[in-house]
Parts: sequence; C-alpha cells; structure tokens
Amino acid sequence: MPFIFDNYQTEGFFDEMFEADGKVRSHYEYVKGQIENLPRGELLQRQHAAERTLMQMGITFNVYHNGEGTERIMPFDLVPRLIRGDEWARLEQGLKQRITALNLFIDDVYHDQKILKDGVVPRELVDSCKCWLAPCQGINPPKGVWCHITGTDLIRGDDGTFMVLEDNLRCPSGVSYMLENREISKQSFPGVFDNLRVQPVSNYPTRLLQMLQYISNNPSPTVVVLTPGPYNSAYFEHSYLAQQMGVELVENRDLVVHDGYVKMRTTKGFQIVDVIYCRIDDARFDPTVLNPDSLLGIPGIFEVYRKGRVALANAPGTGVADDKVIYAYVPRIIKYYLDEDPIIPNVQTYICGEDSDMQYVLENIDKLVVKEANEAGGYGMLIGPKSTKAQQRLFRIKIKQNPRNYIAQPTISLSRVPSVVENHFEGRHVDLRPYILYGENIEVVPGGLTRVALRKGSLVVNSSQGGGSKDTWVLY
Repeated sequence: MPFIFDNYQTEGFFDEMFEADGKVRSHYEYVKGQIENLPRGELLQRQHAAERTLMQMGITFNVYHNGEGTERIMPFDLVPRLIRGDEWARLEQGLKQRITALNLFIDDVYHDQKILKDGVVPRELVDSCKCWLAPCQGINPPKGVWCHITGTDLIRGDDGTFMVLEDNLRCPSGVSYMLENREISKQSFPGVFDNLRVQPVSNYPTRLLQMLQYISNNPSPTVVVLTPGPYNSAYFEHSYLAQQMGVELVENRDLVVHDGYVKMRTTKGFQIVDVIYCRIDDARFDPTVLNPDSLLGIPGIFEVYRKGRVALANAPGTGVADDKVIYAYVPRIIKYYLDEDPIIPNVQTYICGEDSDMQYVLENIDKLVVKEANEAGGYGMLIGPKSTKAQQRLFRIKIKQNPRNYIAQPTISLSRVPSVVENHFEGRHVDLRPYILYGENIEVVPGGLTRVALRKGSLVVNSSQGGGSKDTWVLY
C-alpha cells in the first residue's frame, strides 16, 4: 500500500504538520495529498534516489571526534518542513533585530565598552571569553560590520512558539546542504513548488558574493574563500560555495603578505586579494598576533586587516558574541542598544557563574540541558533526563571547578515533523538554522537548514551525532 499518515501519532509533541487532534495543518494539506497519492513504493524509491544523488555529488562531511576520521553522507529526509509566510515575516523581523544588536555589542566591546561600564553585561564574562581577541580592540571593520554571515539556531517549544537556541557567528556551516536539499526536493516533487509558491533559496551564493564585494573599498574586488584544507569537516561546503560564487578556493599556502597587502600566488605571479571569506578559526588566523602554533594562518595578515587593506568575513573577534554565556544576556543587549524587547525570545537560561543559578543547576541537573560555553556540534553537553548518575556527578564537578564555562536550560521537547522510517512515518525532532547576511542591508534567506534528530527519541540534531536534514519551504 502507498505511504499514508492514518496511523501517524503526534505523541503529545508539537507537530509541524498535524494539530494535536490529528487534523492536518492547512498549509500542509497539499503536500500531504501529493505524498499519499504517490503509487505504492514510489516515496521510498524517491528517498533512496535522493540519498544516491547526495553520495554521487560528494555531499559529505568528515567526523573526527572519538578518533573516527570518517566521511559520511549528510542524511536527508524527503518530507519537507513548511513554514507559513506570516510566521516567517515575524522570524525575519526578529532575526534582523537580533543581528543589529549583536553587531553593536561586538563593536562596543572592542571600543568604548559602554555596555560593560554600565553593568548590563558583566565585564568578567567578556574578559574571560575564549573568543575575546585583545588585538581587535580599536579595529574598525570595513563598513562597520562584524558579523557578515550568521546562522541562528531556532526551536519550537511545546506551545509552538519559536525561540532562539543559540547564535553562530563564527563561520556557521550547513548552507550548502540547504541549497542541495532544495535541488533534490525539486527533483523529488516536480510541480509542487509552483503550486505551493515556495520562496527561493538558490540565489544565496549570488547574495553572499554581493555582500562580500560590498565590504571592500575596491569597486572590482578579488574575493577568495579561505579553507583549512580537504581534511576539514566542512571542506565540501568551502569548495561548493567558492565554485558557486565563481571565486578561488585557497589555503594559507596560497596567500602571502607582500608589500603591505595580502596577495594570492597565481601562475602569472602575485595578485592582490581584497576580501577573504574565512573558514578557519580566528585564533589560528595569524600566528604572529594570535596563536603562534597555528599552521593554518597567514603571518602578518592581521596588520594588513588593521590598516583596512583587506576585508575579512566574518571579522575576527565576532566569537565574543556567540559565547553561550553571553547568549543569556542577548535580551538585555537588545534592550540596551535598541530600546526594544526581543521579537524572538531566548530559551530560559541559567548562568552557572551566578551563585543562585549554579545552585539550582546542581540540584536539578537531572532535569536540565547543560552546555559548555564554547563547544559546538552537540559536544560538551549533558542532556539531564537521558544521562546517567555518573555523567551527572562528572558535570557537577566540572561546573564547580569552572562555573563561568557553563549554562543550563530546561529540557525542551523540540517540535517534530513526520519522517520516513522504513515503510511508514514517525515524528522526529527538528530545529531550524536560518542564514543571515549583513552587508549593505541585513538579508535573511527564506528557509534555512532544518536539522532533524533521526534517532528515535533523540533531541540531538547535529550531523556528527546522527542527525540529518530536511528541506525547509517558506511559503509566500
């Protein structure tokens, strides 16, 4: 028999496709009908075809944790995640508000530090932040923009309200999967897009290039993408974006500081580089100024940047604003700089560096999600309800030893979307990472990467830990 949703269970979670009583949400009706009208076995055939396409195209990522060093396909689920146009309009407004405030915060902490002097954000949090870069003090990035590319992680809670889970301002990854997911969806559901009027995402590389060109003072700038190399987990994305923008993909050995400029080695000699889309860690960027042990950086490039002779995206030092402890203060940051309340709320957050919050976390660790301040990829995290007593004891010790390095949040049951499991549908938890470009204007790509926890009952959506992705359809 064909795939149908008759036995699908929401199991008490907020479901993107179905209401609590099992009634399909109105904006999903057409998609549901199209899937259920497919001939027997056709959906599984299309799912397998999509997976083969991903593998043939080399759309993979590398995993290095736990000594694996393996290359994996990014798992993809064919059932799309739909967002109504009115919902998206509010998210777009909220994301623009948030990025505006965060950019003002970064500029302030590297200049006058008014927000620290006024006690809105504790000075010790910035001073102790691993991503705070003292050499960036007094620097004015081109056009006044620090966070050119941001991936802000959103979730829906039990009541369907969108919340910000975290901000990613240090080279957020995943946009290549967003773009390829869309191409595969179009192949898998031809004609559906026209009927539903789905907003496009395919112009992202063009918009990215325009933003990178804007931040240069040269009217015809040379733009490059700087990668750590083919062994990096996101190397596919680096090469993909360079190819899509029509610019050179370079490693540090391809660049040199010469006569006060950054230059690229070519078969015709040196060529001045005006803009670098940096996909390496800030601390490794220039061994003469930052980490002296770095083998990935370009010696002397920081001084060229300081003199305004090269533009860098994202600007070095932006990581101070995506520290998970600073995240807890973003509502206050928005209020301080914009005199507005956040349009998209934060998840309730306990700051272990504050005595009362730390005590609460230690006493309720079995009910909370505990996160390290500067970890990513789902690592350095404890999910209390799914943890062992031994793991809880270990995290209590870690928190007591370094309270500043930890925050905690309630365990939120992320919203779910139906996913293909063998020969039927089951709900799987999802988040959403929209991408925001900040150049002449702030632009939010209409969609983003929906990451899905493919393991039954799991809340961890990171690809390195068994997560996959879905295409995200934002409707007009």
